[in-house]
Amino acid sequence: MKPVHSLPGLAVTREGTRAVIRALPEEVPVAVSFDGTTLAVMMCSPADIADFAHGFALSEGVIDRLGQIESFEVVEHPNGIEARFWLAGDRSEALKARRRQMTGPVGCGLCGIDSLDEALRPLPHVGQPAIALTRAEIAAATETLRGHQPLHDQTRAVHAAGFLRPGEGLVLAREDVGRHNALDKLIGALARGGSDASAGAIVLTSRVSVEMVQKAAMARSAVIIAASAPTAHALRLAEEAGITLAAFARAGGFDLYSHPDRIDTGDAHVA
Repeated sequence: MKPVHSLPGLAVTREGTRAVIRALPEEVPVAVSFDGTTLAVMMCSPADIADFAHGFALSEGVIDRLGQIESFEVVEHPNGIEARFWLAGDRSEALKARRRQMTGPVGCGLCGIDSLDEALRPLPHVGQPAIALTRAEIAAATETLRGHQPLHDQTRAVHAAGFLRPGEGLVLAREDVGRHNALDKLIGALARGGSDASAGAIVLTSRVSVEMVQKAAMARSAVIIAASAPTAHALRLAEEAGITLAAFARAGGFDLYSHPDRIDTGDAHVA
């Protein structure tokens, strides 16, 4: 399935109308199943599906490590894609705790969740990984991420999540029509590539909502850098989980919130 389709439209301006062909991102239902039972159906960009599925399994707590996966396959159907996991050992309790039926829009990360308690589940503390970033690295992060978004360049309609490693720059990025999906794809790509998420920062093109902090914490990533704002509760969760949160990172500056000690701002505080 192609992630982009060129389709006709009619551009209407003050000067009149004209026929146009626009590159539009595709979105398809992706069913993630474990041991023969579908856990979630998400609307996704049909690219990097294996990364998405593995990241989803990790960020939702279905598995703790890739070694708990016995086998995996991606199966395309006429109406969508199925990502099938078969797990080693008994993971039934983890599956029950994170059971969802998510067929809602891509912007919703909590559609159909069974319990209010599960929506705000306790998060692991990310600890004190040996990571330090400079002011310049944070300030340039989202602009650098823009250079790793070929799907966005074509369509202007997708989100991205990237991984910034101190001293090396942005080393990995994934895109999707859904910001949650883009982050899951990134988490999955890091895990499948054997990279430690705690050794760098997650960079987002979107706002920082509760579920974005939850996914970062489950991946044990200690720094989030975002182009837009956090919600108040997302900030509270980041503080509790030990995550450094830098928001409004654009135009050479950023706002620094929780756990600022991992960032070398380079100068004294200006009131």
